[in-house]
Formats: sequence, C-alpha cells, structure tokens
Amino acid sequence: MSTVLGSIRRLVFTPKLADVTFSARGFSVPESETTRALEQIPQTVITGFEWGIDCRSLWELERRLSLVEPGLRGFAYEGATMACTVLDAMDGRKRTRDLLRGPGLPHLFLAYIGIGFAMARLPRPLWRKVVPDLDGVRYHPAITWLAVDGYGFDRAYFHPKRWVAEQEPPKPYPWQDMPSYFPRAFDQGLGRALWFIHGADVKAVAGAVRAFAGHRQPDLWSGVGLAATFAGGAGPDDLAWLRAEAGDQRPELALGATLAIMAKAAADCVDDRAGQAVHALSDLSPAAAVAVVETASVPAGETGKEPEYELWRSRIKAHFTA
Repeated sequence: MSTVLGSIRRLVFTPKLADVTFSARGFSVPESETTRALEQIPQTVITGFEWGIDCRSLWELERRLSLVEPGLRGFAYEGATMACTVLDAMDGRKRTRDLLRGPGLPHLFLAYIGIGFAMARLPRPLWRKVVPDLDGVRYHPAITWLAVDGYGFDRAYFHPKRWVAEQEPPKPYPWQDMPSYFPRAFDQGLGRALWFIHGADVKAVAGAVRAFAGHRQPDLWSGVGLAATFAGGAGPDDLAWLRAEAGDQRPELALGATLAIMAKAAADCVDDRAGQAVHALSDLSPAAAVAVVETASVPAGETGKEPEYELWRSRIKAHFTA
C-alpha cells in the first residue's frame, strides 16, 4: 500500500499513461501496431516510476519490476531509477545507489537515462547530487553521460515545439566538469526522441535529422541508431534505407546500434529483432557488436579535450570508418 506522501509525490511528478501516448503529445503519426508497441515504452517507464515512488523497500520494488516481461523490464528500471533519484534529492537517502548496485545493475545503461528523466524535474542546483556512488562498477562514471542523454530525450519528447521544431540548444552544464560536451550528449537523447516522435517512420526521422544544423546531426544520428535498435519499430529493409540515407553519418548510426546491443546484452535481452536491426545498421552480429564495444572501452580516468565517454564512442565509431 502506498503512503499518503508517496501518492502526493506521484501525482506531482508523474504524467498519466494517456499523457505519453503519441496522440496526447501531438505527434503527427497514425496509430498502428508499431506506434502502439512504441507507446508501451514510455508507459512502462511511468509504471516503474510509480512503483519506485510507492514501494517501501528495495525487495518489494525488485519483485514488482521482475513481473515486467524481459523486453520491457529495462524501461521499468528507467522509471524506478527516476523515482529513486527524485526521492533521494528530497531526503538525502541512498535508494538509487542501492538499486543500481543491486537488482538494477544489469540495466545500468537505461538506469542512467532514468536519472536524466529525474533531472528534467529537478532544479539544476540538485543535479550535482543525482549520480550515486558506483565506484568499481564497470563503465562508471563514463556512462553517466547517459543521464544527460535521458534529459535530452525527455525535453524533446514532452516539449517538441521548443527543442525539435524551434531547435533551441540546451544551456550547458558542467557535467563531469565538461560543459562543452553537455549539448552533444543532450542531442544524442534528442535523436532517440525523434524515433518516437515520428513513430519509427524512417523517412520522417531522416528528414527531422536533416532539418537540424550540420554540427548537430552526427549526435542525432547516433541517437536514432540506438533507438532503432533498442526500441524497434522498423524492419531490415527500412533500416537499410535509413543507413543509405545517412550517407557520411553511417558510422554514427552504427555506433548507436552497437551501444544499444551492448545495453541489451548486459540485461540478457537481445532478441531476433534487435539482432536484425544491428546487422542492418552495422553489418555486425550481436556478438560481434558487443565485442567491438568492449574492445573500444577506455581505461578509467583517461580523458583529453573530450570526456572518457566520447573517447569510447570515438573508438567504436572508428571501427566503422576504417
């Protein structure tokens, strides 16, 4: 049973399930089996958020999340992580750390995106406290940039006029002391949002990317590749068209696709559809894609003018530009 305070928090922070449907958001896409499947993803995030707000123990939260079918469970963990981040910001407890060091660890990539969803609802002064202590966990802190990715997705999904139609750039923030990279990570999430906003219609998605300034397009393409592989919605032929349409940015699409497979492999949920998508966008099998990502990983602490995360992404992309 939820607490009264928990119910209030849920009402304040959570959209209704109907509010994240494409029609409610004003996306100009016809309802179809594809769009209904895509809509399940934000609805699953909201469900995970509600459970994260209401559950009184990590055990109860884990049990509820385990009831979600494997293909959607990572999205439920996104929402639960968002809830834990919001609650931790309010009372200073360590729910997010405990979740991600425990049952949420296989879903770490998506969980960081959930932190970004929380950031969209928290004042910026609180952002410096949203990343939990995960020292010793592989890929941490490099992939904390996925929180910024999640923030960009959220802004574009809920406010497409401002961030997509008007193409407003985000205000930089010194994430990992590198404010100059903040807009790029934001655009990676915005690119993912374009996949949903256009209902996985590859021609509409490509046109939306092309409408942005040239310097923003590479990160948008990588976000598209990640969403096309992780969320699905387009068949191999459409993805082959998208890859050809990307032209010189084909390596960016492949980069996003391989990162998506890495995240799915960590959660042991690589299915045939995702395998077909990564092959269509990168010519790699899921196992080969994971190997490319792992081989490209950067030793912890290695930085330069760009963060460790971007060095890692650049090494992955180099596989497709060689």
